[in-house]
Amino acid sequence: MEERLQNSAAEGDVEALFSILKEDPLVLERIDQIPFGTTPLHTAAAEGNFHFAKEMVNLKPSFARKRDQLGRSPLHLALEGRHQKLVTWFIKIDRELVHVKAKGLVTPLHYAAEIDDELNLADFLYVSPSSIKDLTVKCETSVHVALKNRSFRAFKVLLGWLRHFDKEDILSWKDEDGSNALHIATLTNQPEVVKLLIKHMAVNDKNGQRKTALDIFYDH
Repeated sequence: MEERLQNSAAEGDVEALFSILKEDPLVLERIDQIPFGTTPLHTAAAEGNFHFAKEMVNLKPSFARKRDQLGRSPLHLALEGRHQKLVTWFIKIDRELVHVKAKGLVTPLHYAAEIDDELNLADFLYVSPSSIKDLTVKCETSVHVALKNRSFRAFKVLLGWLRHFDKEDILSWKDEDGSNALHIATLTNQPEVVKLLIKHMAVNDKNGQRKTALDIFYDH
């Protein structure tokens, strides 16, 4: 029965969903008992089946925060699939979804920074400002992630947000290697980013190897 339900989710077949529930009223309860797994909502989100996803959340709200075997929520999958309508709807019904951590403690905010998705990055910060403090397993902020992936548009959104809310100190937070935003921008040869950062950071701060951004510049 679970396989039929997953097929209906993949196809976005709402009529099939309710037909299955009529035959087996406990099918969603059995799925919910599994701590980590791909629910029909995950499948619908990955495929961008908006109406099916809405019906599923109405029937089983807990599925919205459920994580699959890689720790991904339905929001993660909608974001990966670039299903914008679903992404917007998920954070509208539950802003805390922005904090759900997948493998590597990667939140949707981190992932948006990674893929240079400045639109959703801004929306995530709007609905959940505290998500800026979430760290990956490597102690990376979303700023670290954006710079390591050369996501310049995402970085500009983050910098603008940090300046607007007077939180530039987050730029100086260090990852597990002791590198802050300026260290990474210098190491990855992003001069335009460096020019923006030196206005807001202490240039003599040292990384885990006891090197300043200027030391890194000369090394490379």
